Amino acid sequence: MGKIILITGASTGIGAETALELANGNTIVIHYNASEKPAQETAKKVEGKGGKAALVQADLRTEAGCRKVVDFVFKTYGKLDVLVNNAGGLIQRMKVGEIQWDKMAEIFALNSYSAIMMTSLCVPLLEKGENPCVVNLSSIAIRHGAPTATVYAASKGAVDVFTRGAAKELAPTIRVNAVAPGVIETPFHEKVSNPQMLQSWRENTPLKKNGQACHIASAIKFLIDNDFITGETIDVNGGLYMR
Repeated sequence: MGKIILITGASTGIGAETALELANGNTIVIHYNASEKPAQETAKKVEGKGGKAALVQADLRTEAGCRKVVDFVFKTYGKLDVLVNNAGGLIQRMKVGEIQWDKMAEIFALNSYSAIMMTSLCVPLLEKGENPCVVNLSSIAIRHGAPTATVYAASKGAVDVFTRGAAKELAPTIRVNAVAPGVIETPFHEKVSNPQMLQSWRENTPLKKNGQACHIASAIKFLIDNDFITGETIDVNGGLYMR
């Protein structure tokens, strides 16, 4: 029997690629906010890969938006097997001395609060699922500092800490893990990184390339499939950061 999988921010990039990676034999609930057409295209591709797709729109920067998505899953399926908290974004680069309160609040709402609230609201649904788990998206930014992206890094650091705490509290029923992507060439970087920055990261990465969305999607699938991993954050960054 297939899994019910909810992926937030699944219209493009890592979220969309993860939807395709997990599609075969499963039902993928594709959450999106403003990107309706790309979300519809992702849904078609999911069905082409042998899965079923459902779309739900909401702004996860708000509690009401989070509740809207979870209510949809509850009313439609009554349970959930996998939650992938992928929605997020840098939003705007800011130097430490130029941090704006409103932008900081927006960055934390999108990256931290949404993942925390979605996990909390989905607990009753996940408890009804089969081998239920949560996979959060962190970032290499939490490992080595990120000039002009320190607020984003801090918001992803909160996700990393929450992952470990939730893993302990929800065990043994629900596993909670995270993936910390390195530089992944997706629409994420289109508004916040220029070609020179992307080239510099390529040159400084031991594997001499930036990642693709498929590299993260396969890591997410690994964490879903392996039922003896919880509380872990897997780094997928081409060696740009090594522990």
